[in-house]
Amino acid sequence: MDDQAAGSPQDARSVPVCYRHPDRETGIRCTRCERPICPECMVNASVGFQCPECVSGGTGTGHAPDAAMPRTIAGGTIAADPRLLTKVLLGINIAVFIAVHIRPSLLRDLYLIGEWPPKPFLPTEGVAEGEWYRLVTSMFTHEEIWHIGFNMLSLWWLGGPLEQALGRARYLTLYLISGLAGSALTYLLASGTTASLGASGAIFGLFGATAVLMRRLRYDMRPIIALLVINLIFTFGWSNIAWQAHIGGLVAGVVIGYAMVHAPRERRALVQYGTCALVLALVVLMTLLRTAQLT
Repeated sequence: MDDQAAGSPQDARSVPVCYRHPDRETGIRCTRCERPICPECMVNASVGFQCPECVSGGTGTGHAPDAAMPRTIAGGTIAADPRLLTKVLLGINIAVFIAVHIRPSLLRDLYLIGEWPPKPFLPTEGVAEGEWYRLVTSMFTHEEIWHIGFNMLSLWWLGGPLEQALGRARYLTLYLISGLAGSALTYLLASGTTASLGASGAIFGLFGATAVLMRRLRYDMRPIIALLVINLIFTFGWSNIAWQAHIGGLVAGVVIGYAMVHAPRERRALVQYGTCALVLALVVLMTLLRTAQLT
C-alpha cells in the first residue's frame, strides 16, 4: 500500500498532535496561540488551558505576550509578589524613621509646616515659602515608635490585599494621592505654625479604598467599618493628632477606590486615572489657596 502523501485530504482530517510531543494525539488547544497541546503540556488558565510557552510570556505565538494575561478586578496585572510595593513602602518609612533618630536635625527638613517662624521673624521656612516637597516627605516621616508601629501594621494589613486587588500601579497611585490629600487638607485647615508628620493620610486612604472594594465584592463590611470607627474615635478624641490628614486621606481613598473598582471596562484607564488627576488637581488647588493666605 502506498504511503499517504503529505497535505492530502485524508491527512487534513487526522487528529491533531501536540506541538511539543508529536507522538501524542490531542483535542485540546492553547487558548492564546491555538496550538494543540497534550495533557502534560496543559497549564490551567482563567479560561481554558495555555501552553508552557504562552504562560512564560514567550514570543512567536502571533499574540502580544500580555494579550491574554489575567487581570485584577481593577484591570491591573497580576504580579508574582502581590505585596512587593507594600514591602517597599514599609522599608522607606522604616528607613526614614531610623535616619531621623540617627540625625535628629533631619526632622526639621521633613515634617509638614506652613510657615515658621511666623512673621515678622526671618528667615522663614515651610510650604508657604515654596517647600512643597514637605507635602510628600511628611508622609514618610515618624518620630515616635508607637506612631510608626501602628501605621506600619495598618499598612501591612490593608496594603497587601489592596495591592493584589488593584495592581501595583493603581495601588501606588492610590497611596500617594491619598497621602497628598491628607497633607494638603492639613496645610489648608491647620495653623500655619503647626508641624505634622506621619503616614496616616495614606493609611486612611487605604481604609477608604478597602471599604469600597469589600462592598464591590459583597464581603461582610462590619469588620472594616468597626476598625474605621475606632480609628476615627482616636482621631477626634486624642489630642495632638492631625485629624485633617485622616479625613483628607479617607475621602481621597473612597473617591479613588470607587473609580478603580467601578470603572467600566471599555473606559477603565480614562475613568481611573482621570479621577486621580482630578483629586490631585484639588490637592494643588488647596495648596495654592493656603499659600496665598499665608503670603
